[in-house]
Amino acid sequence: MSKSGGDYIVLPVMKALQVLDYVARQGHDVTLTETVQELKLPKTTVFRYLQTLSAAQFLEHDLKRDRYGVGSKFRSLARVDQELQGLRDIAQPEMRTLMETFHETVNLAVLSENEVVYIDMLEPGRPLRANARIGHRHPAHSTSLGKAMMAFLPDADALALRIDLPQRTINTLTDADKLRRQVDDVRRRGYAIEVGENEDGLMCIGVPILDRTGYPVAAMSLSAPERRMKPELTIVAADALKGAAKRISTHLSAQH
Repeated sequence: MSKSGGDYIVLPVMKALQVLDYVARQGHDVTLTETVQELKLPKTTVFRYLQTLSAAQFLEHDLKRDRYGVGSKFRSLARVDQELQGLRDIAQPEMRTLMETFHETVNLAVLSENEVVYIDMLEPGRPLRANARIGHRHPAHSTSLGKAMMAFLPDADALALRIDLPQRTINTLTDADKLRRQVDDVRRRGYAIEVGENEDGLMCIGVPILDRTGYPVAAMSLSAPERRMKPELTIVAADALKGAAKRISTHLSAQH
């Protein structure tokens, strides 16, 4: 089998997405007939896609008028994407300043269940960079990003993140009581440090980005090989990260 991208495309999924795209772009509810005429697909096929997308809440079917419009799941995803893009736009100047100041990788992530999801990353081009990439998911408990957010979660949410603690490296903290104590320390000092818990030989300093209620909507970290992060530099970097996160938080609060 050829390894060109076309060989891996699932045509029914592609057609269903065409239906979703058409309905979403109209700005008003549409009928089955309108969708069929526009997309030039068999009526039975389009009907099944519309019904499936409605069942999954990506579309909404008005039974009385027999029309289809954008559903709650689609709106939710669009809202999340808009919010994340807004966060990236606000954070990027601060991230760039940190990268240029310390010549190390700066990461931006959000929490999704018991994992952190990297949504932005700036790298200085130096050797020995982290393996994480935008879109990657890592366990919250093994990253400074995750620990920084865990420290400011409501107790019930934070407790849920301490149930499953997979071991990433020999240094990963997998004892729930020790993790709780570590997270308490993070809350007191305002930043988290992780040394070789997520990647061997890598050190990360993470800080939370809080909304106006004090909830951690995201976290930012600086990643570097452990040998490059001397104690004095670690303190300076932590202070710089805390200042940057506070400015991002202030900017976010001003927008809401």
